[in-house]
Amino acid sequence: MHEWMGDNSHTPQPHIVVDTSFDGVSVPPEHVKDGKIILNISDSAAHGLNLSNEAVSFRARFGGVPFDVWVPMRSVLGIYARETGQGMIFSHDAEAITPPEAKQDIDETRSRPHLTIVK
Repeated sequence: MHEWMGDNSHTPQPHIVVDTSFDGVSVPPEHVKDGKIILNISDSAAHGLNLSNEAVSFRARFGGVPFDVWVPMRSVLGIYARETGQGMIFSHDAEAITPPEAKQDIDETRSRPHLTIVK
């Protein structure tokens, strides 16, 4: 998904949502909120980004302090484009991880579906 976003110029700043309760997650604990953290994995923020089937790893600055991030793939709940809020959720608990910017837009545009008979 990250590669597709970059290839299609959808966003220069993809973000991932991580459930920090999984074993092996290494993120700065002071930035965790409600057991989750949102990480910017853009080229300008995530230095040495390595995406594999096992984990996401990179070095980033949090409040000016460098930190080596390690996130097992099973802990990634979703990936989205910060600018649009569009992306992919990997959890059944989508309400809890909908990006704040996107949630407002979705609620405003949601309407009741209707069908029309065409003869």
